Amino acid sequence: MRRSALVVGFWLAASPALADCDSFKWSVAKDREALAAAKPLTGDAALGEGYEVALTPGLALPVKPEREPKPGTAAAVVVAPKLEAGLYQVTVSEEAWIDVAQGGALVKSNDFSGNKDCPGVRKSVRFPLGAGTAILEINNASGASIRLVIERTP
Repeated sequence: MRRSALVVGFWLAASPALADCDSFKWSVAKDREALAAAKPLTGDAALGEGYEVALTPGLALPVKPEREPKPGTAAAVVVAPKLEAGLYQVTVSEEAWIDVAQGGALVKSNDFSGNKDCPGVRKSVRFPLGAGTAILEINNASGASIRLVIERTP
């Protein structure tokens, strides 16, 4: 009896958080798992892996961002090499602006979804990318780090 009460109590406590995450345009369940298991980024980013990325105030970005950095915010640059052409999704844990560049120019996103009430996931943006290396620029972020995951979408 006591065990069932604990299970029901846990389920009730977890349900609002899960429901809040259901309001994204696409499922972020896999992203939440990757972000929860994030490890420090020490080189190039691999697809489907969650990374904790250090943020630097006033960081100069290699490609002029679509949105200018606000005073007092921080930025990061992440390299995703050896991509095949396709649609890719970048998901971050906190409020931030996400740009992706290839060949020295920004790639226009084709969709995004966000939710301030989903624990561990704030925003997910999709970009149609060509084959090769992509440069991910995060700006207008606060704090010392942000978690992110890059993955190819079906």
